[in-house]
Amino acid sequence: MFTRRSAVGLIGAGGAFASRLAHAEPPSGGQPKPVQGSGGRVVFDHGLVIERARQLASQPYARPGPPLPAELDQLSFDAYRAIRFKRDRAFFRQTKSVFRVELFHRGFLFKTPVVVNLVRDGVPAPIPYDPSLFDFGGTEIKGRLPVDFGYAGLRVLYPLNRPTVMDELAVFLGASYFRILGKGQQYGISARGIAVGTGDDKPEEFPDFREFWIEEPGANAADLTIHALLDGPSLAGAYRMTITPGDETTVSVGATLFPRVEIAKLGVAALTSMFFYGENDRAQYRGYRPEVHDSDGLLVKSDADEWTWRPLMNPAQLRKSSFASENVRGFGLLQRDRMFEHYQDLEVRYDLRPSYWIEPEGDWGPGRVELVEIPTAAEIFDNIAAYWVPEAPPKPGETIRRNYVIRSLKLAENLTPKARALHTFVAEPRASGGVDQGPENVRRFIVDFAGGDLGYWLDDPKRVVTETSASAGKINAAYVTPNPETGGFRLFLDHELEKPGDEAILRGVLKVGGATLTETWTFLWKRPE
Repeated sequence: MFTRRSAVGLIGAGGAFASRLAHAEPPSGGQPKPVQGSGGRVVFDHGLVIERARQLASQPYARPGPPLPAELDQLSFDAYRAIRFKRDRAFFRQTKSVFRVELFHRGFLFKTPVVVNLVRDGVPAPIPYDPSLFDFGGTEIKGRLPVDFGYAGLRVLYPLNRPTVMDELAVFLGASYFRILGKGQQYGISARGIAVGTGDDKPEEFPDFREFWIEEPGANAADLTIHALLDGPSLAGAYRMTITPGDETTVSVGATLFPRVEIAKLGVAALTSMFFYGENDRAQYRGYRPEVHDSDGLLVKSDADEWTWRPLMNPAQLRKSSFASENVRGFGLLQRDRMFEHYQDLEVRYDLRPSYWIEPEGDWGPGRVELVEIPTAAEIFDNIAAYWVPEAPPKPGETIRRNYVIRSLKLAENLTPKARALHTFVAEPRASGGVDQGPENVRRFIVDFAGGDLGYWLDDPKRVVTETSASAGKINAAYVTPNPETGGFRLFLDHELEKPGDEAILRGVLKVGGATLTETWTFLWKRPE
């Protein structure tokens, strides 16, 4: 049985199992002709990829080939995991660069052929399929595969944690999924080139990165640039991604998109993660682990410089939340809780999972950050998605350009100058006894704020007040008390909903006078049916 823990094993063996949300193999169109320079030589620049994407979008969408032979198409997880790229065949190993590139073989769930090109001195050259690059373990392939058989994806290696050890820095595998790591981090959350129809009634679309161009890095290069051609039923696109490794690895992304059809909901700078249960949602709690999640909240920075924090949930039914902004200035799925004691998992180390923070470049215009939370009964599924949606649906013939930076963070305290909402607890009624006893239609929410300037006000705590609101129902009580254990303050909020099935969006913030000291904590709770 394939599990999330098996996926972690696959990552360590040579790749991120990026597409844990199951999807059908998407088709693609034919290859446009390359741009020729003087003397017939192909001269590569990003404009070539943009033109390829433009041409693809003008053509009908068609399925790629060649198909997988049965022995690869029917591989088990363990058999696919056993197919490993030979480390001594890594690309750029014969240069003085500290970057290395390895490839993934097609098979298992990764059926779509991907072309990988190396660019040296402006000249691109595709890497022909070569079985000698791989150790196939116990898998036997009958017959000879063609040189255009392609690969499933690629990974980038770099001495991230120790100067003598090549660690995984980035992985591109499955649809348009990719992952990056900073120093001391372990794979968890994923980024996506694009999201189309996520969480809607119709089946979600999964466009592919179908071709890559990797610029050969110089001896002293501090970053690596990868270009990607995206193709899917609704659109094609060109991506330029520059990866800069470090304690906080970043990816500068330039995306140029060409819709084939009108797209009802386009998710730009998409993120995908997992939340099974945590301190604010104990419905799925079992075993010895207090919390199980890759991310515990969504943070959004608006154009008005308001910072909004939404703790994640594993809801009973799929739910979507929107955070509107004229020009969003940042958003991300964060893993704020970094205490091992809160997870107690020595194997997958949820306390080391990175946070991904998106910083748009320039004005993106009117739109919203959308959060999708999907119910799951197991930790093996990625059930959380977040992305930015433009207010006007993209139409065929348009050219959409969005630039942004992805930051892979271990500690995200410095994202906001305001105090952070560290913990959210929900006190539910009990049948008898205990401090949580109360009516079924009332919940007590307990929020710990810390950081920023809150420590200054511990000597004068009466000046710190809370400002709260609810979209429905009634707030019965809201008050603040100092919390010397966190160096901040604790908010208590009692809220009442009249009927089963009612829901409300709650908001709370701490202030002194007219000055806002904290992020805006927000929570969506629904009274059980």
